[in-house]
Amino acid sequence: MRVAGLDVGDRTIGVAVSDEMETVAQGVEVLRRTSSPRDVRAVVELVGRYGVGRIVVGLPRSMNGGVGPQAQKVMAFAQELQRAVHVPVDLWDERLTSRMAERAMLEADLSRAKRRRLVDRVAAALILQGYLDARRARAAGDTVVRGTPGPEGSGEADGSSETR
Repeated sequence: MRVAGLDVGDRTIGVAVSDEMETVAQGVEVLRRTSSPRDVRAVVELVGRYGVGRIVVGLPRSMNGGVGPQAQKVMAFAQELQRAVHVPVDLWDERLTSRMAERAMLEADLSRAKRRRLVDRVAAALILQGYLDARRARAAGDTVVRGTPGPEGSGEADGSSETR
């Protein structure tokens, strides 16, 4: 089953999709936000196109773990998305993924214009890869520091939960 990762911002939604074995995340596109209903329809279309069986939405918690205004917007979008799709929608702590994506692209010596075009896709891939790695570690009995999917792959150790 493929898993999709979303980096939901005010203007764009970065999208990543895993391989069938759920081991590698790859950024696939960036959706321009227009309205919430249209944005949800665009994601639903992606679910069908890529054969996605689960969606992971990055939750932008504050550095102290709190839920601020942006995280509340993302949670509302995830709830709206859950009502529209027939696959589980999980929230995943995405603190610093955009900065990590920017740093990786700087190290790759990409131009500023190219970084601007790719940052949301790369951030979505980092969110999804973190989620996939944590699920695999949990299945193997390893300790996961950043967040741990629950028994059915939902939520995380620091209180984020699945939106069903």
